[in-house]
Amino acid sequence: MAFCFALAHSASTEGHFCAIILSNNMNLETYKSNPKTAYLVGTYEKLLKDEQETRGMIEKDPALKELAEADLISILEQKKNLEEQMDSIIANDKEEEEVFNEIILEVRAGAGGDEAALFAAELLEMYKSYAVSKSWGTRIIDESKNDIGGYKDVSMEIKGKGVYEDLRWETGVHRVQRVPETEKAGRIHTSTASVAIMPMRKKSKIVINPADITVEFTRSGGKGGQNVNKVETAVRLFHKPTNIMIRSSSERSQNSNKEKAFAILAAKLEAIQAEAEIKSLSAARKGQIGTGDRSEKIRTYNYPQDRVTDHRIKESWHNLPIILSGKIGPIIDALHEFEKTGKSGEAAENDE
Repeated sequence: MAFCFALAHSASTEGHFCAIILSNNMNLETYKSNPKTAYLVGTYEKLLKDEQETRGMIEKDPALKELAEADLISILEQKKNLEEQMDSIIANDKEEEEVFNEIILEVRAGAGGDEAALFAAELLEMYKSYAVSKSWGTRIIDESKNDIGGYKDVSMEIKGKGVYEDLRWETGVHRVQRVPETEKAGRIHTSTASVAIMPMRKKSKIVINPADITVEFTRSGGKGGQNVNKVETAVRLFHKPTNIMIRSSSERSQNSNKEKAFAILAAKLEAIQAEAEIKSLSAARKGQIGTGDRSEKIRTYNYPQDRVTDHRIKESWHNLPIILSGKIGPIIDALHEFEKTGKSGEAAENDE
């Protein structure tokens, strides 16, 4: 809401003020809650304080009025520029999130050997079942299995309305506590698997230098007919600066797999960039759900106590078999609620 601050000495200056002075009643909480704008809010609040002091100087000290008015014009211009910058960031974020209806879900076995690989496979099935319940499409892009049916790592494409909004907070380390089938002494083992959620943009903002890429073509060796198995349709990319390796074998042609591999690489690089930005610009906020870092421990699946605990929001749910069968809606709902309100439950201390 704009208003005018009249100056006696110049009608043209008065018009300038009408154009640039904005109401101080803007809701700064919206900007504080976004890591990309939180650091700008501090500068904006300082300008508000400077504005208040300068207005007081204009009223109380006529000798300094002209100089103070010039300072005020500068302050108001800086405020307007910051408002436009923050509004642009928020609008871009909203637009990007609305179009993220395709993601790559990556699960990697962590500490725990074969047990970690089995847990990674269970997590993949959990997300696949949840996707089915939401009528989303899924497809395995690449996988590396061990001898007992677990996953060393696996990448799955998920397409559907609201997929990123629902699964965006699944990135991080998932931990399982249970007695493995091979454990004869009945001891509880702790194993981990990491999950990464990477939105796929229609037009990536990442510029990939071709000189940084090594491309290899191999046979897919999977289902899909004789062409897939006999012709080198699978594509493997190696990004030298980051040591990231991408393999795509789900498409029926070499070109399609190459395009998919580059899209996944761009998504990975954007995720790395986003993590770095959040870390550098992070500020305390009410609805912050963890760091968004794939190395952050976010959840424990405790078999002896039949309980799942999300450590970021300090809330637990029971009935592990049901949850691992894909019924993760209550967990996702709780994360959405925490993002909006900052309210959480009480996590069990012995899961920490």
